[in-house]
Amino acid sequence: MEFLLVAILIALLAGGFVWWRREKAAREARSLADVRADAQRWYERLGGQVMNLHGDEPAVRQALVDAGERYNAAGSQLEQARTVHQFRLARETALEGLAYARAARVALGLDPGPELPPLAAAQGAGEITRERQVDVQGQTFKAGPQPGRDTPYYYPGGRYQGRAVPSGWYSTPWWKTALGAGVGVVGGMLIADALFSPAFADPGYAAAGGDFAGGDFGGDGGDFAGGDFGTAGDVGNNDFGTAGDFGGGDFGGGDFGGGDFGGGDF
Repeated sequence: MEFLLVAILIALLAGGFVWWRREKAAREARSLADVRADAQRWYERLGGQVMNLHGDEPAVRQALVDAGERYNAAGSQLEQARTVHQFRLARETALEGLAYARAARVALGLDPGPELPPLAAAQGAGEITRERQVDVQGQTFKAGPQPGRDTPYYYPGGRYQGRAVPSGWYSTPWWKTALGAGVGVVGGMLIADALFSPAFADPGYAAAGGDFAGGDFGGDGGDFAGGDFGTAGDVGNNDFGTAGDFGGGDFGGGDFGGGDFGGGDF
């Protein structure tokens, strides 16, 4: 009798374990399917924007080039993705591409459309709210909240060698490699110091305090006082850039592709 009870108990435990494993596998499969569909949706929206937007202005062309790079990167990431984390990285890449496409719409004088989900890479970076101009080792660098002849390079916000770079328009993509950005021997860190640090005696910045002190940047400033831009990160065009883990966006056949953006409402 006792043997029979033990056998029944073992059978119940075994059956419960099998049921638990099946339920866990089903939940994981549903989660993977959901995140895959979300990444694909943003990727398709980005594709619609890349195909539908055109312009000859330098700011428009450059923003669309960056959007196209993220579109290609996101497509490659989607093809290789097998895990929830990998699909989320592809989604981030697509979203970054959509941020560039949205910037292109601004440069074209079009309605940028609804706000995008926040980029993980740009968290706490803030945004430029007024024009800036500095001279570093004989070269002039500008930044501002709007595209212009002297500021054709858009950046959605991120970090460069551990320093936060707010979203906005810049005269040169100094957050890329020095050679690629055409800044010669002037290092990106020196440019970041000049543009964002009160150590350069630029009015509008306090010597200490949070949230970019002088109010030139919106959003979450946090530990950006004194020009020492907080956490280390490989965003920009490093881990989260064109060929990295994070990047472009979620446009294409949805709200920003053939739908609300592209051939649709916008």
